[in-house]
Amino acid sequence: MIFSSFLRHLLPSKTHRRFLIRPLCLISFTLLSSCSVNEIDNSNDFENNGRDTAALKRDTLYLKESLPPGLPMPDASFESGLQQQLKYLNRIGDKDFVLENTQTSVADLKIVAQEIGKWLHNPAQQPQLIAHQLAGQDQRGNVQITGYYVPILPVRHLPDEVYRYPLYRKPAQRNADGKYPSREQIDFENALAGQGLEIAYTSSLVDNFFLHVQGSGVVEYENGERKLLSWGGVNGHPYRSLGKVLIEKGEIDRANISAQSIRQWLSDHPDRNREILSTNPSYLFFSEGPQNPVGAANVPLTPLYSAAVDPKVIPLGSILLAQVPKLDVYGNLIGHEFRLLLAQDKGGAIKGPGHIDWYQGVGEEAHIHAGQLKHFGKVWLLLPKNPTPEKLIAR
Repeated sequence: MIFSSFLRHLLPSKTHRRFLIRPLCLISFTLLSSCSVNEIDNSNDFENNGRDTAALKRDTLYLKESLPPGLPMPDASFESGLQQQLKYLNRIGDKDFVLENTQTSVADLKIVAQEIGKWLHNPAQQPQLIAHQLAGQDQRGNVQITGYYVPILPVRHLPDEVYRYPLYRKPAQRNADGKYPSREQIDFENALAGQGLEIAYTSSLVDNFFLHVQGSGVVEYENGERKLLSWGGVNGHPYRSLGKVLIEKGEIDRANISAQSIRQWLSDHPDRNREILSTNPSYLFFSEGPQNPVGAANVPLTPLYSAAVDPKVIPLGSILLAQVPKLDVYGNLIGHEFRLLLAQDKGGAIKGPGHIDWYQGVGEEAHIHAGQLKHFGKVWLLLPKNPTPEKLIAR
C-alpha cells in the first residue's frame, strides 16, 4: 500500500503495504470495503458504485475468457514498470502458484511480460495470452478498486509543542504476552516511549493514521531534508476499517465515505478521535527506505500502472487487465476504461478476490484521485496461451 490505499485502510476494507509500500498499500483509500453474508458489504452498496449486478455468478476463483481483441496501449512509463517487473521475476527464481482452480508459475509470468513487451513494440502482433477473470466480492466478477498514493508529510527530528506525535520503527521485543501493543496503547498510552524507536514527529495523530493506512510516505524535516518512510512491519493486531466503523455508527453515509470525508469527520470531532482511531488496533511501523516509492515486490512503483493485490489470489509479478472506474472531478463514476496493471505491491487490508488498490503517485493531486476511488470494476489475470510444461505442484 507507501502507499497500498488510504481507503483500503480507512474505508471498509483497503491495505497495509510497504515502501516498500504496503497499500497499507500507501495512502489508500481502502478504508472502505469488506465482504459479508450479502454479495457485497453494505458499506459498498451505494448508488452508482459501478457494480455489474447482471453478471452471471460463478463458483470458481477464476473464469477463463478470450483476450479482448484490442489491449489498451499504455504510455511510456509502463514499459519502465514492465522492466522492473521482469527484474523481480528473475530475482525470485521459478516457483509455482496454486490459485484454487487455476495454476501458474514464475516462468509463466515471465512469458506474459515478454509477450506484452513484444506487443508494445509491435501492436499489430496480438499477444498469445488468455484472460482469467477474477471472481470478485460477489462471485460476479465485481472487484472494488480503491486508490493509494505517497503523501508528503511535514515532520521534525525532535518533538516540540506542535510536532509531538512519533512515527515509530518496529520494536525488537514483544510484551509479556508475546504481542506488540495495540494502536490505543501506542498512541494514547505511550507504550513505546523511551525505547528509542522514534523516526520523526508529526503534528497530528490523524496524519499518522492515514500514513499508516498508506503504508509509506515522504516526510520533510524542518531543514528541507526529505526521506521516504517505507513499510517496516505491523503489530499483528486485526485491521478494522475506519470507514466501516463510521458508517455503522451512522456518522457518515456510505455513499459519501472517502478518505477526505473520514479526515473531515475526525477534524470536526477531536474529542472522539481516541474512540474512533482505537477501533482499529492494527498499527504500522516504518523503516527509512530508498529514494523512490517501492512496493512489496521491492521494485519502484509506477504511477497509474502499479497495483496492490492479495498474493494468495494474484501472484506478485503478474500483469492484469483491469476495467477501472472513470470519475469526474467530484468523484462520481462516469464510466470505465481498460488499463494494464502491474501487480507489484500488497497490503494488509487487501484480502481475497474482491479488492485491489491502484497506485496513483506522489503528492496532492494523487491524494485527491486516490481518495475518490472506491468503485467496482473488473480484473483479469493474464496467463500464457502456451504455458510452461505442467509440473507436480505442491501447495
